Amino acid sequence: MNTIYLKYALEVERAGSISHAAQALYMAQPNLSKAIRDLEEELGYTIFSRTSSGIQVTEKGEEFLYHAKKIMEQMSELEKISMEEKGGGHRFQISIPRGSYIANGFTAFVSELQMDREIEITIKETNALKTIANVTDHGFNMGIIRYQKSDENYFETCLRNNKLVQETIWEFEYVLVMSKHHPLAEKPEITVDDLHKYVKITHGDIDIPHAKNVGNRAPDGSKAERKVIYVYERGSQFDLLANVPTTYMWVSPIPTSYLERNGLVQRACKAPDNYYRDVLIYRQDYELSEYDKLFQKKIYESKVEVASVRYN
Repeated sequence: MNTIYLKYALEVERAGSISHAAQALYMAQPNLSKAIRDLEEELGYTIFSRTSSGIQVTEKGEEFLYHAKKIMEQMSELEKISMEEKGGGHRFQISIPRGSYIANGFTAFVSELQMDREIEITIKETNALKTIANVTDHGFNMGIIRYQKSDENYFETCLRNNKLVQETIWEFEYVLVMSKHHPLAEKPEITVDDLHKYVKITHGDIDIPHAKNVGNRAPDGSKAERKVIYVYERGSQFDLLANVPTTYMWVSPIPTSYLERNGLVQRACKAPDNYYRDVLIYRQDYELSEYDKLFQKKIYESKVEVASVRYN
């Protein structure tokens, strides 16, 4: 049996539907549906029953998915052992939100690694639910999730149900970042109403359609914008902010070096529901390595550095 089918089935269970699982796996829905059917034919029983309201896990399916999850966890551990045996190296996989202070901490982490040893590093920037799936089912060492404080109960339940340890890194308010030449850059006090005539930049994959709108609200409470640019990586957001002075973005506080390098400023702006939390997560049965502990240390150091910066 191909282990990729185990991954597919686990993602369908997590997402709650074939279509949402296909989105998370970046594959066509018909292809995923066929893969699940092929797996069920190979097993000789159904894993998921199809209903008018979606899918449900069958009794045999629950047993299968329990063992599938264990197999995937063991496969990840075996890959780690194999790599270490071959060259005394290490495999490090981390799933994070798009946050400049986190990227800054990750860079500091990598700069202290012993590059004379074999090491394989994977960093995945994505939303909170995909990070939970990466840590729970896809072999990632750990992850950082970001959510609005108003969604705290939802995510705490989600983490508890997935048997994940959670450690709060930072609670903060989003700030505005914009070019130093932006018309609002020198305004003594910025309000949400001031933003309406300018172009908002936001990440295009923060929406979580199958989570009942959890985590996809802008800090100003808006669901739709008339002037918006969707980006999928942080490099393009900085280019746009620096070179198009009518753009702005809601972000976690940014290190001073990033602002100076790109000719940007960050400003406070009072908005409803503008309280966020970044949380480090890992499996309860996972033993943190020295690399994991070093990563934690550098993230906390970066947070302290950014939190000490004053902005208006």
